[in-house]
Amino acid sequence: MYGDEAAVRKILTELGDTWAVVGLSANRQRAAYGVAEVLQRFGKRVVPVHPKAETVHGEQGYASLADIPFDVDVVDVFVNSELAGPVAEEAVAKGASAVWFQLGVIDEAAYERTRAAGLEMVMDRCPAIEIPRLR
Repeated sequence: MYGDEAAVRKILTELGDTWAVVGLSANRQRAAYGVAEVLQRFGKRVVPVHPKAETVHGEQGYASLADIPFDVDVVDVFVNSELAGPVAEEAVAKGASAVWFQLGVIDEAAYERTRAAGLEMVMDRCPAIEIPRLR
């Protein structure tokens, strides 16, 4: 298990409400779209990060984490496992407090590097499943 219950709770309740969702586009068929909607319902600001830089759920999108002109608290990663490690490194460089790899996104080395950099991290879980359990 990568990210125990305490880490899940801390990320969802203590580390801030601005979430960059990497892989979020206006495609309603993608899981990221629905998860972002749930996060918004629970008071999170969801910032889309996708090469198309589309506006999603009323929030301006950006092509990369580095392009976001404000602080980000949590980076939620909806990319293939092979691409997730570099995104975690970008999250560290951005100054995020936490990284969350979605269900099926697994990179053990990235998990260890991110934790070693001082960030909270959860891997292979979904915040849209976890956040309603906390209320």
